[in-house]
Amino acid sequence: MEKADTGSNSMDFAEIVLKIMKCLGVEFAPLNIPFRRRLQTLAAGFWFITMVLGGFAGSILAVYLVLFTQYWWLTLLYLFWALVMDRHTSERSGRRNEWMRSWSWWKYTREYFPTSLERVPWMTLDKKKNYLFCCYPHGMLCTGPFMAFGTNYGGFDQFFPNHKTHIITLDQHFSMPFFRELALGLGGCKATAKSISHILNKEEGGNVAILMVGGATEAFYCKPGVYKIIYDKRKGFIKIAIRTGAPLVPVISFGETDLFDQLENPEGSLLRSVQEWLKKYIGLAPAIPVGRGFFQYTFGMIPKRKPVHTIVGQPMEVEKNANPTQEQIDTLHEKFKQHLINLFEEQKYNYVQNPEQTKLEFI
Repeated sequence: MEKADTGSNSMDFAEIVLKIMKCLGVEFAPLNIPFRRRLQTLAAGFWFITMVLGGFAGSILAVYLVLFTQYWWLTLLYLFWALVMDRHTSERSGRRNEWMRSWSWWKYTREYFPTSLERVPWMTLDKKKNYLFCCYPHGMLCTGPFMAFGTNYGGFDQFFPNHKTHIITLDQHFSMPFFRELALGLGGCKATAKSISHILNKEEGGNVAILMVGGATEAFYCKPGVYKIIYDKRKGFIKIAIRTGAPLVPVISFGETDLFDQLENPEGSLLRSVQEWLKKYIGLAPAIPVGRGFFQYTFGMIPKRKPVHTIVGQPMEVEKNANPTQEQIDTLHEKFKQHLINLFEEQKYNYVQNPEQTKLEFI
């Protein structure tokens, strides 16, 4: 009796699959890629998935531990502490953990793109002052600001050794079991006026609130080569800056929008309507990213390997006023808009492929 040549059949099937994928336009990664680059890809992919799904995973884990394990009582104690006793920490400057910020995971993720932090010439921070860094564009996941200000590998400490960063992020992150500890450890704080004001009002100075002004909604406009930001109706950060007297600092991440494409979702489309409806109830912008995979470059949830350069501009001084008028808010809002445009126009020739055709768009 003859034995079936299963090895040959398997090889034939694999070759057929590869040929079909190539016909569909799928570009596969070479097999001889160095191991360190594989680690970088793994780190970047795991980072994106963790940031997008980590909160839901932590919630599911908590339910599982309570309902199906002998550690239910310990989990309930943790939940009581986290959601009741410790619920205000995220509005009181957070709880940074330098060990978490120094994980090798972040180093490999930064190397993957790579990301870099730079500042305009002669730019310095007064160690006795607190600052509000206003970062644009949001992109899919704020890669540039996260690496620059949320880890110890971004270079912030080298440029500004007298200041400590506090990343302003979604309230929901601090209500999700286990994931909230990661968010706090990396320097996260709630995206509320109370939280930001608490940071900027510290008398000793030396604090920087990192704010993605456009918020998660800006992810809907994330397209390669496009710098479209939500600004015109966002004036709350201006009011906080005036009330606290904190200087406003423009921060632009060139390349942020090149890491992902997304499914077409023009305003008024069915997909966009569903996304807006979901955002209203879950607080997150459910944009559908089109990146790459672990072994191919055509589709997937891993960011594309493209550089992101985060540029910190000159601070714009703000006169403190506990009760600013709407006219004062509008005036400073327009002034800072021009400050952003100037930074973008000055720096785009260093980082954008088609600088003459690329503009900072405001909506």
